[in-house]
Amino acid sequence: MKLRTKRIYLDPDESDGRRILIDRLWPRGVSKEAAKLDFWAKSVAPSNELRRWYQHDPAKWEEFRERFFAELDSNAEGVSELRSKLGSATSTLLFASKEERLNNASALREYLESHES
Repeated sequence: MKLRTKRIYLDPDESDGRRILIDRLWPRGVSKEAAKLDFWAKSVAPSNELRRWYQHDPAKWEEFRERFFAELDSNAEGVSELRSKLGSATSTLLFASKEERLNNASALREYLESHES
């Protein structure tokens, strides 16, 4: 499995492979047609409480990752469903945040790669 991350506001590209939105909320200003999604993985997005707590504060990044990984650990069904959508081809985890590095897609990618089944 090859995972990439990308802002949903960037144009879709053939090299994206499967396009999977991993935000709990639909991104503002993006139509469902323009998003060109293959799957919306709301169930593995950070909880509303965690998302509100983090607010993309770089100082909270390490704790955010730990808390998010704990949420994922307790959500085997959601992670399994996502893995079934990923398959072995290239997939792009889409996010809305302006933060390009320290975001839920990057954390989810790290989790999936370090917890391969």
